Amino acid sequence: MEIIFGPERGPVAVDDLPRHYPWPERDGAAYVRAMMVCTLDGAAAGADGLSGSISGDADGEVFVAVRRFADAVLVGGGTLKSEEYGALRSTADDAERRVAAGQAEAPVIAVVSGSLDLPLGEDGFTGSTRRPLVFTTADPDPERLAAVRERCEVVHADGAEVEVSWVIDRLVERGLWRIVCEGGPTLLRDAADQGRLDEADLTFSPMLVGTASTPDTELLGDPRSFALTQVIAAEEFLMARYTRRDVA
Repeated sequence: MEIIFGPERGPVAVDDLPRHYPWPERDGAAYVRAMMVCTLDGAAAGADGLSGSISGDADGEVFVAVRRFADAVLVGGGTLKSEEYGALRSTADDAERRVAAGQAEAPVIAVVSGSLDLPLGEDGFTGSTRRPLVFTTADPDPERLAAVRERCEVVHADGAEVEVSWVIDRLVERGLWRIVCEGGPTLLRDAADQGRLDEADLTFSPMLVGTASTPDTELLGDPRSFALTQVIAAEEFLMARYTRRDVA
C-alpha cells in the first residue's frame, strides 16, 4: 500500500492508515465523511447488488481504518440489511486509545429506517459493543417498533420523513460528531444535498461490471465541489480522499 498523492508519499503500513484519515477538530460541529466504492464504469455494486463484490482487501483495510476512531457509523436500513452488517466492536488497544482521547470505547451504529424492516439477530449489528441507534418516523409500524426497541435505542422524527441533516444534528447532541456515512446511495446523496458532507473517501475498483445493480439518485439541487487531498494505491485499487473546498 503506497500513498502516491498527498502531503506525505511512500509506503504506508495498515496500522498507520488511521493517521492518514484524520478527524479534524470542529469545535463541537459534525465532521461527516462518506465511504464509497465504484468501478471504472461507475457502478456502486456488482451483479449481486452488493458493494463487497467490487471491493478488495486493500479497500477493506481503509474501510476499517476510517471506522476505528469514528464516533458513529451512519447507514440506511436497506444497506444495513442487504450488506449484512455485523457487530461493531473495537480491539482492546483501540478501545484504550479511544477512552484516553475522551471517546466511547467503540463507535455506535446509527441506522436510518422508516420501515424498521431490520435484521435483529444476535449475530448481526445488534451485537455491537454499544446499543445501536435507530432513527425512524413519528409513527412507524407498531410491531416492528416494539421488536427494534428490544435491541436498539429508537429516536423518532416529528413527521413521516427522516432527514439526514436532522439525524446528524441528533448525533452531535450526543457528542457523536465524527461520523462515517456508509450509504446507501440515497443517504449519501441527501447528506451532500443538505450540505452536511465534509469528505468523500472514494475507492476506484479496477473492474467493469455495468450499472444495472446501481440505484439511480436524483440530481443535487446545488452540485458540491470537492478537492483531491490524497490517493493511496494498492492491488490495482485507488483509494482517494476528497474534502469539501469550503471546509477549513
